[in-house]
Amino acid sequence: MTDAFFTCRKNVLLAKSPSTQIEGVFAATRGRSAPEEQEALLQQWLEEGAGNLPASESVPSVGKIPVTFTSDWFEGSDLLMTSLSDLNASPEVTRCADQELSDLNALDSSELQDHAVAELSKLPAEETVAVAGSGPWAAVVPQTHHQVAGCAGINVEVLNDDPAVLAWSLARDAETVPPELPAQPVQGAVPFYPVPAEVPYHEILWRDWEDLSVQPCVLEQVSKNTPLFEFRVMSYNILAQDLVEQGLDLYVHCHPDILNWNYRLPNLLQEIQHWDPDVLCLQEVQENHYWEQLEPTFKEMGFACFYKRRTGTKTDGCAVCYKQSRFQLISLSPIEYFRPGLDVLNRDNVGLVLLLQPVLPEGLDPKAVSPLCVANTHVLFNPRRGDIKLAQVALLLAEIDKMARTTEGSYCPVILCGDLNSVPDSPLYKFIRNGELSYHGMPAWKVSGQEDFSQQLYSRKLLAPLWPSSLGVTDKCQYVNLCQPKKLGRREYSRDFLLQFRFCDIACERPPELVLLEGVTDAKPVASAREHSAVTAVPKRHHSLSFLGKWWLFVCRCSGIIQHGLNLTSVYSHFLPQRGRPEVTTMPMGLGATVDYIFYSAEPVENRGGRRLYKDGALKLLGRLSLLSEDVLLMANGLPNPFCSSDHLCLLASFGLEISSL
Repeated sequence: MTDAFFTCRKNVLLAKSPSTQIEGVFAATRGRSAPEEQEALLQQWLEEGAGNLPASESVPSVGKIPVTFTSDWFEGSDLLMTSLSDLNASPEVTRCADQELSDLNALDSSELQDHAVAELSKLPAEETVAVAGSGPWAAVVPQTHHQVAGCAGINVEVLNDDPAVLAWSLARDAETVPPELPAQPVQGAVPFYPVPAEVPYHEILWRDWEDLSVQPCVLEQVSKNTPLFEFRVMSYNILAQDLVEQGLDLYVHCHPDILNWNYRLPNLLQEIQHWDPDVLCLQEVQENHYWEQLEPTFKEMGFACFYKRRTGTKTDGCAVCYKQSRFQLISLSPIEYFRPGLDVLNRDNVGLVLLLQPVLPEGLDPKAVSPLCVANTHVLFNPRRGDIKLAQVALLLAEIDKMARTTEGSYCPVILCGDLNSVPDSPLYKFIRNGELSYHGMPAWKVSGQEDFSQQLYSRKLLAPLWPSSLGVTDKCQYVNLCQPKKLGRREYSRDFLLQFRFCDIACERPPELVLLEGVTDAKPVASAREHSAVTAVPKRHHSLSFLGKWWLFVCRCSGIIQHGLNLTSVYSHFLPQRGRPEVTTMPMGLGATVDYIFYSAEPVENRGGRRLYKDGALKLLGRLSLLSEDVLLMANGLPNPFCSSDHLCLLASFGLEISSL
């Protein structure tokens, strides 16, 4: 009798979920119902099972209720992307619901129940499922000639016409896990996490819009009647299809249909269109998909698009798009982090930096609002190579410094987006936010905080200087040829300054504790042939001058401290106070983490315990799309899923730029 209840319940749900999920759910739950549960299931069967019997069968033929249907109405992604209103309007559903509701009501008799038990006991053996004890549930892959959703009756509320919103599936529930599990999995099975109750993904993964315009700094701006140029920025790692196919082991929890690019693309585009950003920063954009599908679509949506593919053999890259009705391009600078011959910059990651001018309504001076610098990047993933991550970020900051610096020496507002493959409060995160990092002697794995390799006997350590001077980037993340001139009157350790002390006694003595470094701290440096004649005529005390000058340069380059002056803070707080859990932007292998960020320019207030505090300046944060916690994503079977077609969540923020004068 229990099997009969599950069979009917299963047929009702088949039209709403991939077949492999249904098989696994009912195989896992079969045989666990107590008598009182059977009574409840019978009532549920009668309420929800309308329309599951073929119209050609009469009431006494209960034993012929099919477990699988032969109709090829919908299956896989076709079903997931189909509007529920279309399912409800199906002639097959209507026929079943109208013609056989009275037949199903007759199943309440005990005679028919006994007949159903006798007939269902003859079902073939392949309907049973064995499950591995330590892994996810395994469901038997149905035969290709047995399709899903025959004449199942569906009665659901259509909440939205979006295909992504209409992607229904089953929600996780720990109460249905059986107490004892067989030891051997089924060969050829599709693993997934079973869930017993039907819950729409859009309810599980609901994300609130957080209005931050009520902050004191914004209210003060409103009280002054100072207008703001408002715009939205989205950062999204959309998961390149080539990377999916190269790493299928990372997505064993996903039904194959939802990993198909033809399924994922409409979901991604609809999500972007729904949130309607003015500036769009994308990572992991596959090159052929960009030129053939994404760029044409974005142009139809009013975007101007720029793309930079990763160097080497990689097929994906970064893209920045902005609405031409809101911004005009001032300058563009693509960045390649790869530098031949440098171990610290030997990877193929890239970035893009744009300088945009906001478009104001007619009648307003275009110069009344500051330009906006937008940067987008995808930093190296390897958790063990924090030295490379740090060097890549330093190059990006140097490019931003060049692009955003004004003629007065200050900076225009900056927005930095990207997948930095570093967690909050990691050294790399603190460097971006606090503007300074002392890295000398730091284990390389510690820079990003992704994994803990402290138990390893040997680990790579960061040594100063992190990159050679030939790179042309200073320890303040500025290009050497663009460094700001020193203020007049500031004491410099130049040759002329050191010459003032050429007759000091201390200048003629070598410190006894000084380590001898050839060509750096030796008292008799090797002179070039051009300088040889001049050096031989210099008094002995001038050799000490050369020694002091070289030692000072060595100290400056080997301090092990890098800095930047952009004053950036994060849009997100990385913690959900209402749930008491950290925010999550991605979920590799079932473990949630935050690696995606939107940083923006702010005004520093004070340093408290090494952490810099900020307040909004000319660029104000007006709102943001809330993130989710790990436990919520687990309920939706992780990422990607039928609702979210990437293994990352999108980040979205609303900003306001001060308009200085009317």
